[in-house]
Amino acid sequence: MESPQEKKSGLNLPSGMNQASLRLETFSSSFRGISTLSSPSKSTCSDRFIPCRSSSRFHAFGLTEKASPAKEGGNEAYSRLLKSELFGPDFGSSCLSPAGCQGSVGSPMSPSTNMFRFKTDHSNSSPNSPFSPSILGNNNGFSSEASPPPKPSRKVPKTPHKVLDAPSLQDDFYLNLVDWSSQNVLAVGLGTCVYLWTASNSKVTKLCDLGPNDSVCSVQWTREGSYMSIGTSLGQVQVWDGTQCKRVRTMGGHQTRTGVLAWNSRILSSGSRDRNILQHDIRVQSDYISKLVGHKSEVCGLKWSHDDRELASGGNDNQLLVWNNHSQQPVLKLTEHTAAVKAITWSPHQSNLLASGGGTADRCIRFWNTTNGHQLNSIDTGSQVCNLAWSKNVNEIVSTHGYSQNQIMLWKYPSMAKVATLTGHCMRVLYLAVSPDGQTIVTGAGDETLRFWNVFPSVKAQTPVKDTGLWSLGRTQIR
Repeated sequence: MESPQEKKSGLNLPSGMNQASLRLETFSSSFRGISTLSSPSKSTCSDRFIPCRSSSRFHAFGLTEKASPAKEGGNEAYSRLLKSELFGPDFGSSCLSPAGCQGSVGSPMSPSTNMFRFKTDHSNSSPNSPFSPSILGNNNGFSSEASPPPKPSRKVPKTPHKVLDAPSLQDDFYLNLVDWSSQNVLAVGLGTCVYLWTASNSKVTKLCDLGPNDSVCSVQWTREGSYMSIGTSLGQVQVWDGTQCKRVRTMGGHQTRTGVLAWNSRILSSGSRDRNILQHDIRVQSDYISKLVGHKSEVCGLKWSHDDRELASGGNDNQLLVWNNHSQQPVLKLTEHTAAVKAITWSPHQSNLLASGGGTADRCIRFWNTTNGHQLNSIDTGSQVCNLAWSKNVNEIVSTHGYSQNQIMLWKYPSMAKVATLTGHCMRVLYLAVSPDGQTIVTGAGDETLRFWNVFPSVKAQTPVKDTGLWSLGRTQIR
């Protein structure tokens, strides 16, 4: 039975112990009898303040429960480490065992000066944050400094900022009827005519009309942007002065339509349905200086490498051939595509890196090392690949597609993670060109429209061009 003295003090003392024998030891000694302080008394005569258990939130962590018999004899080191991770290193260093945290009589507690020290509660500031500091992170790189939050992906406008009507733009996979010059002038072949659209002022100029017996099959600007070449259905290759709208030269040699053209610094290459590739030099009088024979069907893709050393050609025979500027035979024959190869682009960031795209039966973008002919990667896009273009500002690649999605897709290289998928054309997106600043692309389709998209960041800012909206500039005609 409790004595009146014990009731007055508010202490529940074991039998045989009086209040005088109760003495608080210093922190260097073991704590025995902490659990005997069930609650602070209003008349406590002590020089120490012991906080109320209700404010310590021990109940939130189940620390007042007795140890489960199944847990007895468990790994104490693991328990301390787990508590340190959950409640902080101070708590982990103060508990020798799960039972020791309860403070029962006879349970040893490690000496610690942090046992009742008030600390700032950070639990609500960043709940469940995977980047919160951890005692484990100091050694194995999971700290907040080593693992910053991932950067948000770049936003690409989903709608074109300008649309041009392009009447008579042909729906023919093997033709190449759109090109954008380094002087910011867009050339478009419409039926028998070629029109020039100046991007700076939206001025439209009719460059030429081939007449009723011929039609435009391909257009290509020189790298300087002052002259352009035109391939015709009769197999001719014409060279025009774009500034004066004057024809400079007409060259023959092909037996039928010339569907693709490619300039390097001084040589103009032309591919035809007659399966041949002709090399033209406008500084000499002859129509062509060499003929490259290797394809077994119409040549529909041609691109010179940026260093002018290699020419890649694709054909309706599903072949991708690579030629150098000294040989009359291909140095590489790449036959992994299972459909026509029209889409070809060279990386401006890595030498000897070539990308190609296959037609409806293939649908794949393939990457090649032209030094050894190895295929580096292959991505099934799900649709006919009509065009490819590599960004000169960032290591990204854009592809346009036909059957059956008619979409435009933007990819990161080399991960080939999709950055954006753009839709708007209702027919195959057969034509593609990139603006001279490398930020805008124009796409053309058999729906007789040209659509301008802001897809790439600038070189310095690395941010996309401001989206002006689909209808802000209106819809106009190119002729």
